[in-house]
Amino acid sequence: MENDYICIYMGRSEAQHRIEELKAILWENSRKYYVDNAPVMSDYEYDQLMHELEALEAAYPEYATDDSPTRRVGSDIDLSAGPATEINVRSDFAKVPHRYPMLSLGNTYNLAEIEEFAARAEKTLGTRFTYCCELKFDGTAICLTYRKGLLYRALTRGDGVVGDDVTENVRHIPNIPQRLAGTGYPDEFEIRGEILMPFESFNRLNAEREETGEPPFANPRNAASGSLKLMDPEEVGRRGLICTLYHIPDGSADFQTHDEALRAAASWGLPVSDKRELCDGIDGIEAFISKWETARKTLPYATDGIVIKINEMAFQRTLGYTAKSPRWAVAYKYKAEEALTPILSIDYQVGRTGAVTPVANLEPVQLSGTVVKRATLNNADWMEQLDLREHDYVYVEKGGEIIPKITRVERSKRTPGALRPLFPTTCPDCGAPLFRPEGEARWFCSNPDGCPTQIKGRLVHFLSRKAMNVIAGDATVEQMYALDLVRTPADFYDLTIPRLLMLDGWKEKSAQRFADSLRQSLSVPFERVLYAIGIRYVGEQTARDLARHFGSMDAIAAASKEDLLAVPEVGGVIAESIYRFFRDPVNLNMVARLRAAGLNMTVESPAERGSDALSGMTIVISGNFSVSRDEMKAMIERNGGKNSSSVSGKTTYLLAGSKPGPEKIKKAGELGIRVIGEDEFYALLPGKPEPDAIPEGDGQLSLF
Repeated sequence: MENDYICIYMGRSEAQHRIEELKAILWENSRKYYVDNAPVMSDYEYDQLMHELEALEAAYPEYATDDSPTRRVGSDIDLSAGPATEINVRSDFAKVPHRYPMLSLGNTYNLAEIEEFAARAEKTLGTRFTYCCELKFDGTAICLTYRKGLLYRALTRGDGVVGDDVTENVRHIPNIPQRLAGTGYPDEFEIRGEILMPFESFNRLNAEREETGEPPFANPRNAASGSLKLMDPEEVGRRGLICTLYHIPDGSADFQTHDEALRAAASWGLPVSDKRELCDGIDGIEAFISKWETARKTLPYATDGIVIKINEMAFQRTLGYTAKSPRWAVAYKYKAEEALTPILSIDYQVGRTGAVTPVANLEPVQLSGTVVKRATLNNADWMEQLDLREHDYVYVEKGGEIIPKITRVERSKRTPGALRPLFPTTCPDCGAPLFRPEGEARWFCSNPDGCPTQIKGRLVHFLSRKAMNVIAGDATVEQMYALDLVRTPADFYDLTIPRLLMLDGWKEKSAQRFADSLRQSLSVPFERVLYAIGIRYVGEQTARDLARHFGSMDAIAAASKEDLLAVPEVGGVIAESIYRFFRDPVNLNMVARLRAAGLNMTVESPAERGSDALSGMTIVISGNFSVSRDEMKAMIERNGGKNSSSVSGKTTYLLAGSKPGPEKIKKAGELGIRVIGEDEFYALLPGKPEPDAIPEGDGQLSLF
């Protein structure tokens, strides 16, 4: 092997230096991976460096120490004050020791090493046994404890010895049962697995984060890990996480084989993957690996390999453990599909919030069934980490099979004397100086009120369906901006039909439709107005929380940072952003003009106030209703209730329309949650409310 060759020709002092260097690199990247959820190194690169360190420590054992990454599990416990990808994560979860250590698996990308693993097991055991082959899920590890059939505790892996207690957050993951089904389960036992974020949820979350000015997650694993440690359990439920379980520790329950344990767990209603097979030998293992190399790409969640386990529990005990991993299991990891292509140029894009993102324009290349022409370079730190040069050849892979990502540079193809790309010091759109806030990885334009891209981005956001729901898009805003008709959202309400007719291709009818739609926006509830004005980090849910807590725009504008932090779901970064927004005279002027135009600046209007009929109730909706789902959720909140996306022990009712989700119905039945229909729901209210008459953007409305 290459690492063995390195060891043979390396002197002792050189080996000692390289060992210390590798330890520092691996621990730093472990922190970025497990704690910050913002990795800057591919799994393959990390694993190769780990294998190099293992080889060096084997060749020079006098330099191996107990704190080496080869002997300790990477920890997800945040002991630093460094920045995290999530802005509302907690670092103060209770630390609880694991009853049984939560170790990591040894892994390889080489089938020959899988054959060596099987040969060692067969030689040591000297008798017939079976293997259980499973998918390796690309999520974040979790350990669940059940007592007397009820979910008692959920711990993260932590450092393998101590984990974070995330029980309340886990209770909001819909496919984790609060109460077991069936019979025959032990009075108390542990079961372990992964928390996953399906691709659909991942795409939706990243779109929402980009809309509120937060950096998108690199892949579903990081998104799942960050979501699991949010301050607000309800928000965890809204993230669309799922769980899959795959291991009951020996000693926690009495089973003869690993497969028997998983079949029992499935009979108790636990979410155990059915994508596993028993194999008698290496031929079966390699067939399973070959089958899923392609088939896994059709799954709705990320996988990155195969786990091979000795099936018989007695033989697992015979083989035992190393300091870091079991000897009876190994992971075979698929190397991510990648392509080598040159960078043609680098664009620096400005977003609505002023964040500047470098994007590489690539020579088109086929990758995972699609043609890739562009890939994000994330930020200046990432470019420096890659040691990038102009027109370098780079390897591109699909992160989590979704987003094209540059993972490394092919230096052998670098042009001599190639220059480093210079990250701009001024905004590529307006020329204003860039600045980098403390704790941020990204640079921002310092001219939010004069930068065309930011201005147009805020205007498009203001008109969007989930904000003011005005029938206009990017092209309309582009024209209005070019003709100097609008610069702030308040300018929309000064437009007249004659001025709208200045737009290219607009006739009386289209101008009237836009004007009517704008008038209808005056009835939009306050919480959506708050979302629409575009405060950085304030998404739909945060806007609802702020509106409910403070009741009016004036109260939010006058709030101190301490007042803002009193809102349970608002952390320091969000509080700072809101506070600064309302200390900017330009923003205050815009809000004053919107108020004068007639927009709702308070929740005190009768249509929004509703009643307290649902106070203290948490309601999950599923299916189709006589009104839109958004209107149904608004009705619940106007009458004092809380919406939740997942059924849990805290759910008061499951409100089911036509074609409700079968899993939610099943979960409600398991937990004894009452299922009600639309008529029963209306009966809970003082009188059947009229749904918000907000247009979907395709009707003729009254004259503006």
